[in-house]
Amino acid sequence: MQESYIKFYSHRIGRELELLRYGHWGYPILLFPTSMGRFFENKDFKLIESVQWFVDTGKIKLYCIDSIDNDSFYAKHLHPSVRIYNHICYDRMLNEELVPWIQNECGVDKIGVAGCSFGGYQALNFAFKHPEKVAYLFSMGGAFDIKGHLNGYYDENVFFNNPPDFMPDAHNDHFYHMKIVLGTGEHDFCRGDNEWMSQILHRKGINHWLDVRPYANHDWPVWRGMFPDYVSRI
Repeated sequence: MQESYIKFYSHRIGRELELLRYGHWGYPILLFPTSMGRFFENKDFKLIESVQWFVDTGKIKLYCIDSIDNDSFYAKHLHPSVRIYNHICYDRMLNEELVPWIQNECGVDKIGVAGCSFGGYQALNFAFKHPEKVAYLFSMGGAFDIKGHLNGYYDENVFFNNPPDFMPDAHNDHFYHMKIVLGTGEHDFCRGDNEWMSQILHRKGINHWLDVRPYANHDWPVWRGMFPDYVSRI
């Protein structure tokens, strides 16, 4: 499997970020790490290996990006207003720098986004904030209400990065063309968040698949089973 290490400077964040790219050709999927995870986490936990056939045959091309969770939602030493501002800078980096580069490299108008656990939040939040750039959303074991990371602080920046809050009144035709999968397990402690988000989407008439895996919990073996299943539907 072809692997490339890439380091780039983000003007939106003001520092270098690292990523791993897998594959020579194929539909691009931007893959986020879990809480405070690094760009190599999905490789280390063999999520990349679970879809190797799709990469090797040129069906997909994966981009594994770093998080900045230690400077945003998990930066307990910072005021919550700074934490959410730093996340907005990360979102701007994705929207204005990284994703346009991926679109250009792969010759596509839209990409796929995916992630496990907190990476599922990152993928879903980006997709729902920028639906004109996302065709496929695969969230695995995600939880989508981030208010608990902000010590009771709330402003419009929090609102527009908290999908359970902004999605009920969001309107965009691209929502109705996106392929959305909310993957969770019967015993996953994030199951309730997925069922809640599913209800929001159902009320809006947005087609999606709430995939509740029987007997499954919140762990990598479950996500390694989900990811190739979802990718096979591209």
